[in-house]
Amino acid sequence: MAGAAQHAHWSSRWAFIMAAVGSAVGLGNIWKFPYEAGEGGGGAFVLVYLLFVFFIGTPMLVAELSLGRRGQLSPIGSMKKIAQDEKKSHWWSLIGWSGVVGAFIVISFYSVVGGWTLAYMVKAAMGAFSGIDAAVAQSTFVGYISDPVMTLVSHFAFMAITIFIVAKGVQGGLEKAVTVLMPALFVILIILVIYSGFTGDFAKAVDFLFNPDFDKLLFKPNTAEAIAAGAPATHFSLDTVLQALGQSFFSLSLALGSIMTYGSYLTKDVKIGRSALTIAGADSAVALMAGLAIFPIVFAYGLDVAGGGGLVFMSLPIAFGQMPFGIVFGTLFFGLLAVAAITSSISLLEPPVSYVEEKTGWDRRKVAITMGLAAGLLGILSAYSQGDNLLSDIKFKMLGLELDIMGVKDFLTNNIMMPLGGMFTALFVGWFVTRKNMMDELALSDKTFRIWYFLVRFVSPTAIGIIFGKIIYDNFIA
Repeated sequence: MAGAAQHAHWSSRWAFIMAAVGSAVGLGNIWKFPYEAGEGGGGAFVLVYLLFVFFIGTPMLVAELSLGRRGQLSPIGSMKKIAQDEKKSHWWSLIGWSGVVGAFIVISFYSVVGGWTLAYMVKAAMGAFSGIDAAVAQSTFVGYISDPVMTLVSHFAFMAITIFIVAKGVQGGLEKAVTVLMPALFVILIILVIYSGFTGDFAKAVDFLFNPDFDKLLFKPNTAEAIAAGAPATHFSLDTVLQALGQSFFSLSLALGSIMTYGSYLTKDVKIGRSALTIAGADSAVALMAGLAIFPIVFAYGLDVAGGGGLVFMSLPIAFGQMPFGIVFGTLFFGLLAVAAITSSISLLEPPVSYVEEKTGWDRRKVAITMGLAAGLLGILSAYSQGDNLLSDIKFKMLGLELDIMGVKDFLTNNIMMPLGGMFTALFVGWFVTRKNMMDELALSDKTFRIWYFLVRFVSPTAIGIIFGKIIYDNFIA
């Protein structure tokens, strides 16, 4: 492994925290979490989500960071080295392969959506949303994602930014980027929350997000046909609880090699347990603040709270075009999305770059450009599969679903590779790495270690197994 001797390290705990938080904070924190919280019982969903973050996600975060720091290599190299040290099968290195390959696939379509945020930031700054109505907003978005030239330009512009940062290395690129971008992200969020408080319906947004409604969390409406046949209006369901569980796990950027790679750049003096709690807390804070920034505007302008991606690119621009200082607010909002996307994208490109650099000994710039361009070229398929673009007619029937090219990539990584990778990581750390070695690596107090060890051995793999089982049941059996 040619590059192992020159393996880089973070210059400080602060730089590592900013990088790890940046990896965890992505587009899903900004629009997906607030929507899921509101639709899933408000404060009840938030409470369950936070419990899952700190009792399931955080132990997994500690596990991945510890593996990375112990191995001091890429996820593949670290898993192979630790398995050898523990006298376990070399097949455990498949966990590393799953993370690296998964990260490469994800960035190939994540960069497409990242390109959308850049394009819409420019549109907002140029006043393109002034006075638009719903029909114009929809046609603007569909027209943009259907344009083969503009989607390609924005996609590769976003990828170029990612390549530039990763090519500069750990201290020269990743650190410098995240120590500027992450504080900027928090500042923009605070500005947007304050602005929403004055111009939107802040009280209704707070009630929507934080007022506990456990009936909404545990009961889902029956279909009109079922009600007509005599069924009650709602039925008991744990789907929303499982949704909160899945969101807590995936929002921390686990099982994609990013956290393990960032962990490999840690020095022994950094306390992993304390750092993991800080990362989980900051990630959750961003998600909650995003809700307080978005939903006052949503309610004030009568937008659809269930808009999802459409809420961001088709509904909110209508509000930006009507509100005071809408050009500034819209530009800041899409700038926020772009920053969140970039801090996540560099963490997705880093695992494959780390592995190829390690195996070949090539110059990092050469590796970053090569891997970035490869992911960018693969991403063209995703970009052209949206709207009415060149490949939008290509559909794949999978498990009863009709998916476009981007949808196939998303399904494969989010529903198959990440749950399996996470579950086997928990099993490996909890059952195949010796207890003494884990205690030495983490240097936790005896009581804290016992709690963490119980969670990572029993609770985390069981919870992840339930998520995966639910996915299998919904898509293969039901």
